[in-house]
Amino acid sequence: MKNNTPARGPDGRGGKGEHLAQRKPQKPLADLGAQIDEWLRSQNDFVNADQFAGILQTLLHLAQDNAERGDLKILNRAMQELRHAFSIFAPYRHMRKVSIFGSTRVPETDPYYHLARSVGQQLAEAGFMVITGAGPGIMQAGHEGAGRERSFGVNIRLPSVQNPNPFIRNDPKLMDFHFFFTRKLMFVKEADAVVIFPGGFGTHDELLESITLAQTGKTHLVPILLVDLPDGTYWKRWQEFLRSDVISRGYIVEQEMVFFKIVTDAEAVAREIGNFYRNFHSYRFVKNDLVMRLNYPPTPALIDRLNREFADIIKGGKVRQTEPLPAEADDPGKLHLHRLLMRFNREDYARLRQMIDVINAEDLTTEETDSAVPTRRQTKSGAELSSQ
Repeated sequence: MKNNTPARGPDGRGGKGEHLAQRKPQKPLADLGAQIDEWLRSQNDFVNADQFAGILQTLLHLAQDNAERGDLKILNRAMQELRHAFSIFAPYRHMRKVSIFGSTRVPETDPYYHLARSVGQQLAEAGFMVITGAGPGIMQAGHEGAGRERSFGVNIRLPSVQNPNPFIRNDPKLMDFHFFFTRKLMFVKEADAVVIFPGGFGTHDELLESITLAQTGKTHLVPILLVDLPDGTYWKRWQEFLRSDVISRGYIVEQEMVFFKIVTDAEAVAREIGNFYRNFHSYRFVKNDLVMRLNYPPTPALIDRLNREFADIIKGGKVRQTEPLPAEADDPGKLHLHRLLMRFNREDYARLRQMIDVINAEDLTTEETDSAVPTRRQTKSGAELSSQ
């Protein structure tokens, strides 16, 4: 005879149907949003409470939008990858880092491999850390030269499987990314300079992205160095192409060639990056003003020169020295730095790059120059990258 007695659950109560019937109704999303707002108001001493609240509110909006599962999987994986990468880079915020790009197909016997290894070594000796894609070729050479302790690897998972090179394999500073866009974000966010060796499509992708971000102000200006052998023609011919087929058609202007520089030896790479941070430290926008932070106090002569030579990119007023602005209190690690304040037009970033060169060309005493520490890193906080 068939047993019609309802099945009991593990707790001795009713079966599955009865258990579901006894569940409390789901909390409306509007109530969760109100709880987030209430939590935010109670976090007086939590400086990032507004950002966490914004993230949670965005998640609620996704639920209200009934977002497709595929879209949610993209967002979920991207957030996981970024959170993991943020946690790995966090202990090294005070260190300046250099992203190195180039061909994966360069063998260890190739002169470019030897040069990339020397560049990694020179950068490490100068106090920098290096970031590469963790694969073979130029990436491996950069890690070999810098050494494991001063190397980060941001590997990409590919169908063909790109195994990490032996100089970063199993290192806690090695990260694996599913998405190219999250990987690229970390290359850009963490880099205080970009060094690019000859390579294929991927190398040119990274090069053009670096220049485009500088040209449009979507990241901070950093040295972009194209490295070739002393008798090499790879980057010279690329530069000639820009002049003969791009500038000639008006697609870019000659002034924008200042975003990159061709160098032909490892010592020049370290020297160019070190000189970029000789006096200039970093900058950020505070509403409509640009705050330029310097390692040393600007002289009246320097301020006069900046006002004379860069009046074309200043929208009203003049370049002047200033104390830290109240809005900069969210970045206490830089409050000790000296500052210039200006109303930059946010268009001519090539001219802003030239202004940084002028600032770094100012005469400094031997004592000041010798005391400059390249590891006082330009941390690109959310406040710095914001256009607010």
